[in-house]
Amino acid sequence: MKRIAVMTSGGDSPGMNAAIRAVVRTGIEYGIETYGIQQGYLGLLNGDFHLLTSREVSGILQRGGTILQTARNEEFKTPQGQSKGLRRLNERGMEGLVVIGGDGSLRGALSLHRLGFPVVGVPASIDNDIDGTYMSIGVDTALNTIIEALDRIRDTASSHTRAFIIEVMGRSCGYLALIASILGGAEVVSTPEREIPMEEIARMLTDAYVRGKSHAIAVIAEGVSYSVTELADYLSKSTRVGFDIRLSILGHMQRGGSPSAFDRLLATRMGVKAVEVLRDGQSGMMVGLDGRNVIPVLIEEAVKHTRPINPNYYELARILSQ
Repeated sequence: MKRIAVMTSGGDSPGMNAAIRAVVRTGIEYGIETYGIQQGYLGLLNGDFHLLTSREVSGILQRGGTILQTARNEEFKTPQGQSKGLRRLNERGMEGLVVIGGDGSLRGALSLHRLGFPVVGVPASIDNDIDGTYMSIGVDTALNTIIEALDRIRDTASSHTRAFIIEVMGRSCGYLALIASILGGAEVVSTPEREIPMEEIARMLTDAYVRGKSHAIAVIAEGVSYSVTELADYLSKSTRVGFDIRLSILGHMQRGGSPSAFDRLLATRMGVKAVEVLRDGQSGMMVGLDGRNVIPVLIEEAVKHTRPINPNYYELARILSQ
């Protein structure tokens, strides 16, 4: 194997650049040229490839986002688009591809594997919803960003006897909301997997108020059935809650920022392993964290199910919120 490509696709995650760097420099170690594909599958279809040298990936380890950029693309989801992507890879003499991204990106990688092209996936999703790996790239950094925000909000909430409704990312997976609620000392957490009705949230905040708490925090995943604006309005109109209600939507700040030490190490290990798996002649694999080891797992198995949240965390959140 002498020439491979690497791309980042889907939502960006802190640590993607560390993974790109690891892929390129591991390739150099084995005498393999690595080409970057700009803007994911869109760039693949447009043939937007360029050679990545050691110098080009120097100084990117600490940067958030992705130097290769990323984009959504509907055309690649079609059989015609996938055939076109395969043609572009063959036109440029590529012998393998590393895809860094979430569930949709890995499904795209699987489609190329099924067409006979060697592909290895690297899981990068701040939601930590990819099965087959204990942790995905970007999760730790996003959690630290959320917890820092919760700590700051708590300071002002306590000063003014307020309850804050905090919306965090997680359209279909509440991992960030749940873990942040535990580590950030929240009184309430509501996720798509275990949604708490607005009436129950009002009761829980009322209970915190009558017990003498100086503030309260409710962490809400964006994927619940009601909006945080509706929730804040409902709580503000309640005569029982006691706290003044404020709303904070963290938004895309959760995706940005310099990756944590954990994410840099995880991304680096996964990038190195992805090249080694390709070099060993394997395809249709994703590299995943299993305990302390990074191992190859079948992409087909990884995308069958969303990674479930450990139910013990919900009980932990309940106990610690009292």
